[in-house]
Amino acid sequence: MSSNVVTLEAFAALPDHARLLGLDLGTKTIGLALSDVERRIATPLETIKRIKFTQDAAVLLQIAAKYGVAGLVVGLPLNMDGTEGPRVQSTRAFVRHLVPLTSLPILFWDERMSTLAVTRTLLDADASRAKRAAVVDKMAAAYILQGALDRLTRIENAAADEADPDQP
Repeated sequence: MSSNVVTLEAFAALPDHARLLGLDLGTKTIGLALSDVERRIATPLETIKRIKFTQDAAVLLQIAAKYGVAGLVVGLPLNMDGTEGPRVQSTRAFVRHLVPLTSLPILFWDERMSTLAVTRTLLDADASRAKRAAVVDKMAAAYILQGALDRLTRIENAAADEADPDQP
């Protein structure tokens, strides 16, 4: 696709103390989540109501600039069997159009079950239907981003263990 669509290993090499922005691309909204500067915790940020790609991308990139984001983690809605359907094609098209507008590295992250997991959590918390509708997209973005952050932490810990095998 492009040189700024990268692997998880490339994300591990990003500068320290820079945030990541998680995206849950829906047909009507884009849920956003932001990591802390240590890239340990994902927090739901906001939901953008989709209008047109150019306006959506402009808002997204303004938010990324505002928070000093070093990379984007985009949820990839694979089918349960791992195959790619129409939603994946739509997500890839969005990223393909976003790539020329930014130099930020972009990582696709498997988002299977993210919305379901978030919805179950909200149901367990007894959130009303209106409350669930208002927060599910940004919470799904946080779920997606947290998965990538957790994997990055494991990669960093493995690299540290290899560098100093005597460390407990």
